[in-house]
Amino acid sequence: MTTAPSDPWTDGATPDFSLLDAVTLDHVRAAADRIAGIAHRTPVVTSRTINGLTGANVLFKCENLQRVGAFKFRGAYNALSKLPKNTGGVIAYSSGNHAQGVALAAALLGIRAVIVMPTNAPKTKRAATEAYLQCAPDGSRVVAYDSNEQQREEVGARIAEEEGLTLIPPYDHPDIIAGQGTLALELIDQAVERDHSPLDRLYVCTGGGGVLSGCATVFKALAPDCEVIGVEPALGDDITRSFADGVLRTVHNPATIADGARTHYAGRHTLPIILKRVDRMETVGDPALARAMFLYLERMRLVVEPTGALALAGLLQDAERNPDQIRGKNIAVVITGGNLDLDAIPDLRAIAEERD
Repeated sequence: MTTAPSDPWTDGATPDFSLLDAVTLDHVRAAADRIAGIAHRTPVVTSRTINGLTGANVLFKCENLQRVGAFKFRGAYNALSKLPKNTGGVIAYSSGNHAQGVALAAALLGIRAVIVMPTNAPKTKRAATEAYLQCAPDGSRVVAYDSNEQQREEVGARIAEEEGLTLIPPYDHPDIIAGQGTLALELIDQAVERDHSPLDRLYVCTGGGGVLSGCATVFKALAPDCEVIGVEPALGDDITRSFADGVLRTVHNPATIADGARTHYAGRHTLPIILKRVDRMETVGDPALARAMFLYLERMRLVVEPTGALALAGLLQDAERNPDQIRGKNIAVVITGGNLDLDAIPDLRAIAEERD
C-alpha cells in the first residue's frame, strides 16, 4: 500500500503538489460508496450554550458517535476494503483511534492485523483495540513500543518486512484521506437539512492532517466559499508552522494532552492538500482544550476526548479574539473522537483550571 520515496521527508522538505490529484472529490465519493451501510452516518447537533457564547449558529458533526468512537473507522475500512484478496495481513501504528479503526475493519473483512501502539496510549483505546482483534484472524495482536526511545514508523516497517504485512498508515495515504473526507459529504447535506446552509466556516481537529485534508478536498469542491480552518494543540504545532513556512516542519516530542495529535509531522500527501485547500491554521493551549472538552461533557452531555475538542477550542478562541468575524455566521465544528480515558479526568480538570 505504501512505497518508500527516494527523497527524505524531514524538516524543511518541499511538498510535492503533484500529489494533489491523488485525492479528489471523486475519490471521496467512491469511498462513501464503499463504506455505505458499514460506517455510521453520524448525527449533527446544536447547542444553545455554544451559540450564546459565540454569537454564531454552530453545527456539530458527531464523529465521537462513529464506530470505534472516532472518524478513523471511515478511512481504515475504505483502505482495507481496497486491498487484494490475497493480502497476507496488515500492520498499523497509532496511539489509539486509527488502531481501533484498523482492528475493527480487519475483523469485519477477515484480515489479520498487527497494531503498533505506544506504551503511553490511553488504556481505554488499547483495551478496545485488543477486543476488536479477538474477532480478527489468528496472529492479530497489539505490539507496544516506547515512543521516547523508538519511532513507530521504524517499528512498523520492521514487523511488516518480517511478516509480509501491508502498512496502513494513520493519515498519509489517499485511501485514508478519501475515507475521512466522507464525513464532509454528509455534513454538507446535513447542513442543508437543518437549514444551516450555506456554511461560512468549518473547524477541524488536526493531528497528522488526514481528516483536515479530506474535509478540505470536499469543501473546496462543493462549498468553496466556506473558510476551512485546522486547529492544532500549541504543543504539537508542526502543521501550523508548516502552513506558515510552506515547507515541512516537525515536532520532536509533542507533549500535549491531545494524544491523537501527538504526530511529529504532516504527511507527503496531507501537507500539499493542506497548503492548497485549507484557508487557515491555528493553535490552542492545553488548558483551553481541556475546558472545551468539559464544556462538551457538562453542557452538551457529549463524551469527547481532548483531541476531539480541538475544533471547538479554536472556535471559542476566535470568538473571544475576533467576535465580529464570528457573530451571526453559520459554523460547523467536527468532533473527531470520543474515546476519553475516564481515569484521566481529574488531571484534565486540573489542566482546565490553569491559565493559558
